[in-house]
Amino acid sequence: MNAIELSVFASRLSAICDEMGALLKSAAFSPNIKDRLDFSCALFDHRGQLVAQAAHIPVHLGSMAYAMADIVDAQRWRPGDMLVVNDPYLGGTHLPDVTVIAPIYVEQQLIGFSANRAHHANIGASEPGSMPVSQSLAQEGVIIAPTLLVEDGAVVEPVLTRLCGTDTGATHTIQARGDFAAQISASGLGAERLAEQVQAVGLDRFAQAVALLNDYAERLARNALSIIPNGRYQFRDYMDDDGLGQQDVVIAATVDVHEDGVAVDFSGTADQVKGNINCPLSVAAAAAFYVLRCLMPAQTPACAGTFRAIHITAPEGCLVNARRPAAVAAGNVETSTRMVDVLLGALAQALPERIPAASTGSMNNVAMGAMATPDQPRWDYYETNGGGMGAGVSGGGLSGVQTHMTNTLNTPIESLERHYPIRVTRYQLRRDSGGDGQVRGGDGLIREYTFLAPARLTLLTERRRYAPWGLNGGKPGAVGENKINGAKVPAKIALDVKAGDVLTLATAGGGGWGEPAKAL
Repeated sequence: MNAIELSVFASRLSAICDEMGALLKSAAFSPNIKDRLDFSCALFDHRGQLVAQAAHIPVHLGSMAYAMADIVDAQRWRPGDMLVVNDPYLGGTHLPDVTVIAPIYVEQQLIGFSANRAHHANIGASEPGSMPVSQSLAQEGVIIAPTLLVEDGAVVEPVLTRLCGTDTGATHTIQARGDFAAQISASGLGAERLAEQVQAVGLDRFAQAVALLNDYAERLARNALSIIPNGRYQFRDYMDDDGLGQQDVVIAATVDVHEDGVAVDFSGTADQVKGNINCPLSVAAAAAFYVLRCLMPAQTPACAGTFRAIHITAPEGCLVNARRPAAVAAGNVETSTRMVDVLLGALAQALPERIPAASTGSMNNVAMGAMATPDQPRWDYYETNGGGMGAGVSGGGLSGVQTHMTNTLNTPIESLERHYPIRVTRYQLRRDSGGDGQVRGGDGLIREYTFLAPARLTLLTERRRYAPWGLNGGKPGAVGENKINGAKVPAKIALDVKAGDVLTLATAGGGGWGEPAKAL
């Protein structure tokens, strides 16, 4: 297979993932998936090694790439079956992220897997929106070990009912069933399309092409990483708090660069905490994969070979390699972003002209909802909010965007107000919240919600105490703040709100890069 044929092969695989995502978006029922695009799609070989992925959510894709092989090894696969799983300690991220996996067979031979991961706003947690200020995994919802969701081509109804609820007329049940149907269809489509590709080229030629693709990706990756001078680079940063009283939770990393590759070690990170900012090692791997992938050329294939030169370790029982049953709801969304900041801070010592300042450093999670009443059906809603991107030598940070470990969209106000008893009364950039510098950091945003009915609200946010840092003399971005009816509330809190109450979310700006110009 020559270079052109290999390029076409890689493009066809990634196109399958794109098509899976398009189907999932168009078929899903919930705004969280169809509007915010909080999902990811990927293909794997028969051993669970990554073959291709779409440009979806980095924390989803990196964790799947790291953990899929273990899931594959532990199961007995058959044609026509699909598994569902969300257990963070078995390759997941946090419970709302539910993965549906379909094995792919050609001529009765297992040749790979099609998978998608999507965020469900109701996964049975102790709080509406399924993002509680939790103390254990059990409080965060239904824990799904790898379970047959489809058997011999038919949906396993008792499993689906357990995941969606028994009240078939309720809005949340209808949405959940629609979302699972979309996930099943997306994984089925991926399996069908990949089988068509294999049948077109033959089993042996397909296996050869995958091997060549991995080798090519490894060469590109190693060449890109070779620009980092050999050495040891260390950095640490802090999580504001765990939501249950523990503040200043350290995340430390050492990046060792040598001829054989890059080793990332999170030794020195705090022990796992009582609150829910813990995460499994798969999320730490996703952060490391993401940061180092950003140094590689755009044409680097997204496959297992890309990450052969990267090695990740973390002490068992620490914040980023937690032991069951530690709570992890915010680890996937908040701790993952801080790990990116820590790794960028380390690499900035080696590549000061290539690394940007810290970005907003939080996905600014808002979960809300209410149980059913005689006047209103149950509802659950979850969204993340953008902030300021850190500035770099090549330009200022973008404003009001998601950064690093997620690239979800905001929910359009029209969709949010149509589906839920909420009115968005303010949505704007938070001017001058980006850090000053030779190049300014991006601004955060302000989003204001007025509740039209009583609800339960949960906020899981960061960078409310520790500002996103600048680089090379650049100033830090402004910290974020959360307010209810004008009064500040903690970064992580669950509370009841009344009709007429107003939540104002102001997100952090990005750090500046370079010394600010002196005033004349």
